[in-house]
Amino acid sequence: MNHERSRELYDRALSVSPGGVNSSVRATMPHPFFIERGDGGHVIDADGNRYVDWVMGYGPLLYGHDLPDSVESAVQSHAAAGPMYGAPTEVEVEHAEFVARHVPSVESIRFVNSGTEATVSAVRLARGHTDRDKIVVMRGGYHGAQESTLVEGSPENPRPSTKGIPGEFAKHTLPIPFNDPRAAKEVFAEHGDDIAAVLVEPILANTGIVMPVDGYHETLRDLCDDHGALLVFDEVITGFRVGGLGCAQSKFGVTPDVTTFGKIIGGGFPVGAIGGKAEIIEEFTPAGGVFQSGTFSGHPVTMAAGKATLEYAAENDVYEHVNRLGRKLREGIADVCAERAPEYTVVGTDSMFKTVFTRETPADTTDSCADGCRQDADCGRYDTCPKTGADVAAAETDRWERVFWQEMKDRGVFLTANQFECQFTSYAHTEADVEKTLAAYREAI
Repeated sequence: MNHERSRELYDRALSVSPGGVNSSVRATMPHPFFIERGDGGHVIDADGNRYVDWVMGYGPLLYGHDLPDSVESAVQSHAAAGPMYGAPTEVEVEHAEFVARHVPSVESIRFVNSGTEATVSAVRLARGHTDRDKIVVMRGGYHGAQESTLVEGSPENPRPSTKGIPGEFAKHTLPIPFNDPRAAKEVFAEHGDDIAAVLVEPILANTGIVMPVDGYHETLRDLCDDHGALLVFDEVITGFRVGGLGCAQSKFGVTPDVTTFGKIIGGGFPVGAIGGKAEIIEEFTPAGGVFQSGTFSGHPVTMAAGKATLEYAAENDVYEHVNRLGRKLREGIADVCAERAPEYTVVGTDSMFKTVFTRETPADTTDSCADGCRQDADCGRYDTCPKTGADVAAAETDRWERVFWQEMKDRGVFLTANQFECQFTSYAHTEADVEKTLAAYREAI
C-alpha cells in the first residue's frame, strides 16, 4: 500500500499538534494513516487505500459510516434549524424518555458532552450525595481523562498514573483489582465509612475486554448497599452495545445506582450522560446542590442523532446482526489461534471482540470458550485467561502494536492500534468483511 499522502499530512500535523494527533491512541507507528471518508463498514484513507473498519470510531458507530435514512434525516433537519440555542429543546426530552424506558437503572438523566465529562460529573455527584470523598476504581479500568480515576497503585498507596495530577488528589481514590471479591471486601472493611462510590465498567472494555467472574458485580452491589455507597456503572463503551437497549446491566442482572453513558447514546456525535435514580440525579443543579452545567449539553443535533439511532435499533434487527457477526469473528479467530497460537485468548461479547496475546498455553485447549472468554470455571483456559487489567498488560502488547497491527493494516484490515482497546462490529458490516478479516488473521498470526 502507498501511504505517501498520509505521511505528508502527518509531517504537517507534527508542526501544529502534539505528537501530530488529537488523541494519543491515534499515534500509530511509523505514522497514522489519515482517513478521507467512510463507506459502510469500511474507511478509505488519504491515499485511496480501503480498509475493513473494526475500530468504528472506538465504539460509537453502531451503523458504521452509512447512517440509516431516519437517522440521517433527523440529523439534517436539526442541523438545518440552527447550530444550537442555549435553551432546552423537545428532542432532548424525547431522548431522555426513551433511555429511561429501556435502561433499568435510569429514572432521570443529565446529558453532557463526552464520556469523560459524564464520569467526572458522576464522581462529583457521588461525593455530593454521600458527603464522602473516596472512590473505589478497578486497576485497568478506564473512566476518561479525569483526575479522580487516572490513579494506580493500591488502596494503601494510590498514586497518579500521569504527570499533572497532584498526589493529594490521588489519595481519595482506592484502586483494587477487577474480579477480586476479597480485595473489594477488604477495601470496604478498611474505608467503608469514607467510600462515596464504586466506579466500575461492567466489562473492562478498554483493557482487552475482561468479563466479570460469576457473582463479582453482585458482591459490589451488596457492599455498596451495606455501607451506604453508590454503585456506578461506567457504560460509556458497553451502553447500547452489550445487552441491547437495556445495556450491560440488563445482561448481567445487576442494577447500579448511577450509570454513565457516551458513544452510541449520541449516534456518533459528541456526547455523554449520567443517569440513575431520580433522587440521586436530581441533586445536580438547579434541582440540587451539586454543580453541573455545560454550554453544549443536550445539543439538538446530538440528541436527534442519538434518539433516532436507538429508535432504529428498537424497530429493526440491528442487535441480531451485529451480535451474530461478533460471534462469527470470535469463533473464527479462536479457530485460527487454536492452530497457530494456542496461547492467545479470544475475548469479547455481543458486538465486541479482541484477541489478547497471552503468553501461557493452557494444559487443555479442547474445551475453551469458543465465543470469547466467559470466565467459565469449567473452561480449560480458566486458569490462564485474563481476569484483571494486569493480566492483559502482561500479554505480548508490543507484538500487537509493532507487528500484528501493521500486518493486518497491510492486508486492508483496520484494528485498534494497541492490545488494550476493543473492536466492534456494526450494522454495515457483512459476512464478506468477516471472511476477509479471518483470512488476514491466518496470514498475520
